[in-house]
Amino acid sequence: MVNKPSSNRLVSLDFFRGLTIIGMIIVNTPGSWSYVYPPLRHAEWNGATPTDLVFPFFIFIAGVSIVLAYTKYLGKGRERGDMVPKIIKRSVTIFALGIFLALFPEFDFANLRIPGVLQRIAIVFFACALIFLYTSKKTQWWIGGVLLVGYWLIMALIPHPELGLSLAEPGINIAAWIDSTFIPGRLYQGTWDPEGLLSTLPTIASGITGMIAGHLIVSDRSQERKVIVLMIGGFVLFILGNMWNWVFPVNKHIWTSSYVLYSSGLASMMLGACYYWIDILGREQGTFTGVVFGTNAITAYVLSGVLLVVTHTNWIAGNSMVSYFMNGTTGIGMDPYLASFLWALLYCFICFIPVYYLYKNKIFIKV
Repeated sequence: MVNKPSSNRLVSLDFFRGLTIIGMIIVNTPGSWSYVYPPLRHAEWNGATPTDLVFPFFIFIAGVSIVLAYTKYLGKGRERGDMVPKIIKRSVTIFALGIFLALFPEFDFANLRIPGVLQRIAIVFFACALIFLYTSKKTQWWIGGVLLVGYWLIMALIPHPELGLSLAEPGINIAAWIDSTFIPGRLYQGTWDPEGLLSTLPTIASGITGMIAGHLIVSDRSQERKVIVLMIGGFVLFILGNMWNWVFPVNKHIWTSSYVLYSSGLASMMLGACYYWIDILGREQGTFTGVVFGTNAITAYVLSGVLLVVTHTNWIAGNSMVSYFMNGTTGIGMDPYLASFLWALLYCFICFIPVYYLYKNKIFIKV
């Protein structure tokens, strides 16, 4: 569906969303996986790098967007039940796009990986949208808390039926057993998947933290008060996440409860800063690229997966664009880590071109 942008869009949220998409593209497409700066890699297990914040930031933003969008719809007198078919349709569409990217370009169904980034976004969107429509703000707080505490207790107390329990090592936990037992097809880590079934529950809690921020933004409080609450509330969540880390380590791979608070706290403070700088002070200089990506975020992400065929296929003399770039830059003495990073930036620019065309022509694809 192609929509015109709303005149009262929250520019800071579009900008923040665009930054996360830019981050996703950069960390997913280095010139060589052998040469990647440490901050652009995921933590091997426990802990978090800047790269580990990109996905939960997007989930947080999705939660904010749900509140902003559906509050507007409800304000027009629409019935909640009328929105459910659209929520289902959008969730199925996003999930299907994730499956498409998993198959593209070989379409090898025998080695299909069903879990994935877009698939998880689809599930979280579906759950959070229904939670928003049919529960109160207070209940949403409770649901988020129960998901986080419940997940912690499950992971800490229920061992892998065959391997036992060790949260210090990958794959030795109940989440891994559930993945290997109930998810058909290929798993990213062989016997478990970072976008697996059980770890989707705390991811929904990440979306709920964004919904809580969204409730604040649509409230009658002053803009300055909203920024203060976003910043202080985010800092409190960040501290609580670090404290929970002592007993349930921050871990993106299994989306631990401490990771939810840690990443949502940082996302809240980031949103508060963007909201203050862009929407209150009106400082939109330098935000253009982020806004362009942010207003067609899912489209940009899908394009970033599809365009890999152009840049990574051996078109000329048995070499691809990326190999020519890496060989050429390192051949003149450039550090391979820098060359790999510059390719990621160049690829991000390549993805920017079609997204900019859509933006310039006021084409906003609502997936």
